[in-house]
Amino acid sequence: MRVQEMVRTGLDPLVLVVAPDPSMRRALTAELSQDGYRVTVTATGAAAVRLLDEQRIDLVVVDVDTPDLHDLARERLTFSDRPPVLCVTTCEFLGELLPMLGTRIEDYVTKPCRSAELLARVQVLVRDRSGAGPVDVLRHGDLLLDDTVRRSWRGDRLLEVTPAEYRLLRHLLRNAGRVLSKEQLARHVWGETRAGNAIERLVSRLRQKVDETPPALIHTHRGFGYRLSLAE
Repeated sequence: MRVQEMVRTGLDPLVLVVAPDPSMRRALTAELSQDGYRVTVTATGAAAVRLLDEQRIDLVVVDVDTPDLHDLARERLTFSDRPPVLCVTTCEFLGELLPMLGTRIEDYVTKPCRSAELLARVQVLVRDRSGAGPVDVLRHGDLLLDDTVRRSWRGDRLLEVTPAEYRLLRHLLRNAGRVLSKEQLARHVWGETRAGNAIERLVSRLRQKVDETPPALIHTHRGFGYRLSLAE
């Protein structure tokens, strides 16, 4: 059973990605989908406005280089349901960004986006939008992680993990039962892809701590990646 950090009822949150660059749309869609969000994409602000008028969007992630944003801003469009906005920008100044969405800019990330930072900011905005607080404790068998104190245990044994090991363990717990590739794990832990042996070494160190007590929970799927599960 997949463990989630936030309480979700019904469908997973829907994120609208607005970006003119196809490679950015693909990258953002992949990151968000891997983290459990539904994603719809558009290349223009005009198309985004139509989508916002047609359905409930939980979060808008928008590239500020989208060409028609300023034209739309002059129209001062309003919506009965106004989602939070996360900007992807090359600059630190956000003064007049996206007024056509009829809402303030809650947060932003700068290009190039680091995966861990993007997903952390998305999670906070979607959680605040839904009114649901985070589930601070993740469990799988006798493995427990408490995000409020940033600690983890195997049974009664406290696991002395590094920050990178902690991020890896949390991602494995959130996706318990799923095989995750080395590239997926590296992007989540470090915000970028790294040589395969980097994640292999990190998994090896974490496995020594987690699986010191049987049964083993971290399993290798050669050629595919790793999975956290009670079953082989």
